[in-house]
Amino acid sequence: MKVPVLVFGNRKGGVGKTTNSVMTAYELAKMGYKTLVCDLDPQSSATNLLSRTYARQKNPNKNDYIRELVCKAKEKGEIFTQEVAKKKIAEDYPKLEKKNLHIKKTMMLALSEKDIASTIVKVRKNLFLLPSDDDFVDYPDFLEQIFPSNVDNFKEKRIAYFGEQFKTIKDDYDFVVIDVPPTLSIYTDSAIYIADDVIVALQTQQDSFDGAIKFYDYMQKMFNKYNSLDFNVLGVLPVILHKGAGLDNQILEDAKNNFGNDAVFDTVITYMERIKRYGRLGIADKEAEFGGGKDRYDKAAHQIYHKLAKEIIQRLEEGNKE
Repeated sequence: MKVPVLVFGNRKGGVGKTTNSVMTAYELAKMGYKTLVCDLDPQSSATNLLSRTYARQKNPNKNDYIRELVCKAKEKGEIFTQEVAKKKIAEDYPKLEKKNLHIKKTMMLALSEKDIASTIVKVRKNLFLLPSDDDFVDYPDFLEQIFPSNVDNFKEKRIAYFGEQFKTIKDDYDFVVIDVPPTLSIYTDSAIYIADDVIVALQTQQDSFDGAIKFYDYMQKMFNKYNSLDFNVLGVLPVILHKGAGLDNQILEDAKNNFGNDAVFDTVITYMERIKRYGRLGIADKEAEFGGGKDRYDKAAHQIYHKLAKEIIQRLEEGNKE
């Protein structure tokens, strides 16, 4: 199977594109696939989520810290009292050196230097990030400078610029997952231009359904306009807000009727407070050194995205046979 480049998209914002992109990439990495997350959104949501994940899993929280001290005291045959614990938390814990994801160079700078490999960072085993930053908002202006409107085929050259540099790193990975902004822009166009497969994230709301249809239409127009494009729509991923609610079920039925039964993923992502918490604190994982991840809510979150990752692989393999 060739290196699949996956793009999660919808014309509407707030439908879970970043969460689904990152969680899918995370599970693919846990399954042993060397996976790269490309953050092509100037808002840097995927970068922020993975940075928080790195910090959560590399640094002990207060409970982790006390647990380590208790273990060390037991090994030495010492008594570790509550008073000692309070003192350690108040005086020593704040002095611990924090480990953060170190991003040496912004993607905007790396793209201008034609060296995007230099900005890729490792988040955990098999999971890597091509990070975005505030200066990525200048990317359209940068492209206009190097491909002004008097250059032949300037629009496609602007869209293709990221892909030309992306070719230098693509084969280093088993999977590439691209996170894009909700707007139809040069960022989204650049992602679609290099995509092998697109997954349409569909939250069970009417405006998300409308956005999915418009996104489909937009992709078709791009496909017809540029001969270089060669992507498939891998499917529509339902993200249900209220399981069993009438409107959610109706939107899901509308999606099946509009896009086709086979086009809609069997895996359905249901709303979870734990996933929402990951956005603020980073992803918890029982296999990580720190950060928890051992309770049933974390287990359920990882299970649903593991199931999604397996279905994605299955759909890719079936597509390769056709």
